[in-house]
Amino acid sequence: MVHPLVSIIVPFKDTAPYLEECLNSVLAQSYPHWEMIAVNDHSKDNSLAIVTEFAKQDPRIKVYPNTGKGVIQALQTAYSHSSGTFITRMDSDDIMTPDRLQVMTNLLLEHGEEHLAVGQVKYFSDRGISDGYDRYEKWLNGLTEKGTNYSEIYKECVIPSPCWMAYRTDFEACDGFNPHRYPEDYDLTFRFYEKGLRVIPCDKTLLYWRDYDQRTSRTSEHYAQNYFLDIKLHYFLKLDHDPQRPLVVWGAGFKGKKIAQSLTEKNIEFSWICDNPKKIGKEIYGHILLSFEQLDEIENPQSIITVANEEAQKEIRAFFKLRTMGNILDYFFFC
Repeated sequence: MVHPLVSIIVPFKDTAPYLEECLNSVLAQSYPHWEMIAVNDHSKDNSLAIVTEFAKQDPRIKVYPNTGKGVIQALQTAYSHSSGTFITRMDSDDIMTPDRLQVMTNLLLEHGEEHLAVGQVKYFSDRGISDGYDRYEKWLNGLTEKGTNYSEIYKECVIPSPCWMAYRTDFEACDGFNPHRYPEDYDLTFRFYEKGLRVIPCDKTLLYWRDYDQRTSRTSEHYAQNYFLDIKLHYFLKLDHDPQRPLVVWGAGFKGKKIAQSLTEKNIEFSWICDNPKKIGKEIYGHILLSFEQLDEIENPQSIITVANEEAQKEIRAFFKLRTMGNILDYFFFC
């Protein structure tokens, strides 16, 4: 029976309070054929001492210093020391379920190359989970259960960064951890999408995702809203934009203005739709804001939707359905 080696890439920095729980969850895996490549990103607490002690007890755990600075270079450093057939990432403050590696390796062996194994996730916190994280968890798991993650790729990151696994060959075809673009997990998700790695449906919770105030996604400027918008627009223009079709931006809030500004700077023509009577008819970035009714005057458009209100989004989807226009073809929700 084939037992491929799984390389678990684990960058860590100042996560001492959570490391033992994380490392013990890896040691408890029912699938034993793994190596953990842990890279210390200049920790100032006793994180390095904790990981080093675990490495003394189990040779499958290997510890290296970051050759650069920051999570991307820590990931690059870790990957350079890995040798597994399968590659997965784990964050040093999260917890694997005991069957995570077994489930994911089985899925990849069953479906073969050009597939991506993804597990469902469960947020946890000492103070309880916010409504926003609860909705994100349910939305993400709903996609993962069906394997339809890419259908909403322009809304949020649809692949949980600490809960995916891929063949090494496929991972390298996607350029691995090489690009220096934040948020690095969202960028990698778009590259999985670009290379056509098919998401394998999964109905099992395989990761407990910890939320706390010092979590990197909460504290680092690299995970601010404008970084997400830059990535969305970058890949939309690269992968899904048809320059032969008129482009329309829906919404004139923060995200709509940011997208409109970026398109203007790139000299890309677009029409701008808005439902705010106070803004309709005004000129911003050299574009007159139009009412929704005027969209029917634009022939065969592609639309970027930056309207965040959920009820408004339902109405917008109904608008497109009535006109037999398709998601990730004719319209793209950016929020």
